[in-house]
Amino acid sequence: MNDQSPLVFDRRLARARLARAKAAGFADFLVARAAEDLEDRLAGVLRPFPRAVDLGTPSGQAAEILARRAGAERVFRLAPLPEPGAIVADEEALPLAPESVDLVVSLLALQSVNDLPGALVQIRRALAPDGLLLCALIGGGSLAELRASFAAAEAEIEGGISPRVAPFADVRDLGALLQRAGFALPVVDAESVVVRYRDAFALMADLRAMGLTNALHERRRTPLRRKTLLRTAEIYHERFADADGRVRATFDLVWLTGWAPHESQQKPLRPGSARMRLAEALGTTEISAGEKAKPRET
Repeated sequence: MNDQSPLVFDRRLARARLARAKAAGFADFLVARAAEDLEDRLAGVLRPFPRAVDLGTPSGQAAEILARRAGAERVFRLAPLPEPGAIVADEEALPLAPESVDLVVSLLALQSVNDLPGALVQIRRALAPDGLLLCALIGGGSLAELRASFAAAEAEIEGGISPRVAPFADVRDLGALLQRAGFALPVVDAESVVVRYRDAFALMADLRAMGLTNALHERRRTPLRRKTLLRTAEIYHERFADADGRVRATFDLVWLTGWAPHESQQKPLRPGSARMRLAEALGTTEISAGEKAKPRET
């Protein structure tokens, strides 16, 4: 990890909470949704990836898809916790040699690293030329309802606000991070998944079962006051309940796609190398500088 990276997450605590969730019955619906998207995306890539890696996905669903859909001769699972057939690894310190793999996928893991740019650089180095990264992470708009409700309740009852929900990465920044890491043909796209719950307490129970409860490094160490918690649930219902009384929780799934550079890939044209004027392509009349446009007749 870059020594200059701020410690946003307590990584040891995050692993402990994931272990607790797995032991108690992991809520995998969000990972399952990302896994369905992964399968669709791999179906659109018409080439095999002999050496594939599942990086940090909380469950084994991504590795199963790689074995079935990616044409992989070998699938390596770098897991966050010990499990049969997997290698326990840290997403910020990859045990992969340069240009040693052809495909890296990661589902709902990289949003909790402290040095996301550094992790992307390591993935890029591990990919062979024309290798592919497919990564889904939880994006910046996620749990906006819970964030707002906690903030309002704490400000009202305790006279201040403490960090309760992780600061997920913003979509607008992620494309630039892919380019900085050296990926070619970078693409970032996002989808909002809205889940409805009986109340805010049911949402919090699901977050606990996903191992996504507060693991911020600067979290408040004292327990949340019961009065604040109850007021949070009240505000959540007041602001975010549907007509039937159930409340909404939004999760943004952000997909990062990038290729390790290769000479066969498409490259942008050099400035001035176009063979057709833009006006010709659009079927319009070109107007020179200083010339006024004539009004169109309709």
